[in-house]
Amino acid sequence: MTSVRGKVVFITGGARGVGEELARRLHAKGAKLVLTDVDETPLKELEKALGADRVLTAVADVCDLAEMQAVADEAVERFGGVDIVIANAGIASYGSVLVVDPDAFRRVLDVNIVGVFNTVRATLPSIIQRKGYVLVVSSLAAFAAAPGMAPYDASKAGVEHFTNALRLEVAHRGVTVGVAHMSWIDTPLVQDTKADLPSFRRMLETLPGPLSKTTSVEKCGDVFVKGIEKRRKRIYCPGWVGLIRWVKPLLTTRIGQASVLRHVPEILPQMDAEVTALKRSLGARTHGHGNRKG
Repeated sequence: MTSVRGKVVFITGGARGVGEELARRLHAKGAKLVLTDVDETPLKELEKALGADRVLTAVADVCDLAEMQAVADEAVERFGGVDIVIANAGIASYGSVLVVDPDAFRRVLDVNIVGVFNTVRATLPSIIQRKGYVLVVSSLAAFAAAPGMAPYDASKAGVEHFTNALRLEVAHRGVTVGVAHMSWIDTPLVQDTKADLPSFRRMLETLPGPLSKTTSVEKCGDVFVKGIEKRRKRIYCPGWVGLIRWVKPLLTTRIGQASVLRHVPEILPQMDAEVTALKRSLGARTHGHGNRKG
């Protein structure tokens, strides 16, 4: 196990949810933190709670490479470099392909794919210099598609493959590249979706066994930190998500899709009706940020 004490950890989406939990846990283990987000108030509150001596915060948009580069440069200037980067920022949209706002579709891919590229691109020179660790946050959605979540599913499958390619590119430079896959985690993203869409709650109820359960942010943070300390190439939370990776081919067959297909005729029209009534395809907090996505 590799200690994170004294290491510089760069986290996007660091103000809330998994990003915040990781920041608190890694700080407690002695890490220096570089935290970016578009939510200035919780970001500054977290900086105040942790203390500014080992924490650098920046309101920055992951979709803007220049902004991410500026934060990476500031991290090098203040802390000497970056040892670990966690590309965590992400959003999701609501509604089927027929109903989802096309702008929302583009925003999800912009944040979840382009944002990951920008984060890695800006920090990679320092990561290479320090033979560090890159962790990209994907999802169970990279393995198992869900109706009404096409933009999110596509983006998480995309960053899974991006990570696989990156790993091949930098292995000879001494850099370790990992990807994290989680099921439903009790983050603001999932909370907002449950609040906006009763159909989403119904969908969860139709899923078999552990697929219907939501894992706490605290549990997720514990699993992530252990994976980061060991420079894991794959992190799963809960652990059974790793099994889904191996049965992915089955999930695209008629047999694998049977359970979902049985409920789609009832639940998807309800979801689309709710999205239409909301007059938005993004969560209230994400929608409110306009073009700010980090």
